Amino acid sequence: MSSSERESAKVSLQERISVVLVEPQSPGNVGMVCRAMKNMGLRELRIVKGGRLDHPEATKFAVSAKDLLEGAQVFPSLEEALADTELTVATTRRHGKYRQEIFTPGEIVGKIGANLSGNKVALVFGREDNGLTTDELSLCRWHATIPTSEEYGSLNLAQAVLVFCYELFKGLGEWSSEREGRGLAGTSELESLFGQMEHTLLRIGFLNPQNPAHLMRSLRRIFSRAELDEREVAILRGMMTQIDWAADQFRGKKGR
Repeated sequence: MSSSERESAKVSLQERISVVLVEPQSPGNVGMVCRAMKNMGLRELRIVKGGRLDHPEATKFAVSAKDLLEGAQVFPSLEEALADTELTVATTRRHGKYRQEIFTPGEIVGKIGANLSGNKVALVFGREDNGLTTDELSLCRWHATIPTSEEYGSLNLAQAVLVFCYELFKGLGEWSSEREGRGLAGTSELESLFGQMEHTLLRIGFLNPQNPAHLMRSLRRIFSRAELDEREVAILRGMMTQIDWAADQFRGKKGR
């Protein structure tokens, strides 16, 4: 790859990958995140609520990455911050019932590299004290964590961002925008599908109306693994529409 081609690939990566901070509590951490991103060639920062981008501590710790701080975009919700992205990664330290398929940073970079052409990436980081909620994790295609010592596993927000950005810088350094890839359905399309699916499955008695999220989280994981494209989402939405039409004759849940 020539130097001009490498520069073009670098610009392409900068345009395709964003870091998303959900309700960051420390302005200093936001500044340090900007510095970590610029160290590894990333430029797009998105903030979901909070952040105090104009705080002196944010400017102080951004050092020479003040341009990233000044250019950060602020969104009222995580769903809106992810609306134009297809490859979404939620970072988490906790494991549990809805946090079972969790990849390492290196594994995530491999999955991103295999699907990057035609798609945009968002790395999502949660609050310094409590991280991301289960509902916020469910908005993302993949989940990832940084393996740490069992004695003390908590990382500073900027440290975590730096590790992931470094893995991207290292793993995608030879990525070419000419690679063939499959365009995946974006977050907004998937959320529309899941919203329609929940409505339909409630109508036919498949979901528990007292707690529809319980099973919907599992369905979200199933379809995230399927890596749906826009055509496949359209097929599923058409199927939901047909089920809705047929449900006009619904007489109650089977077996009752």
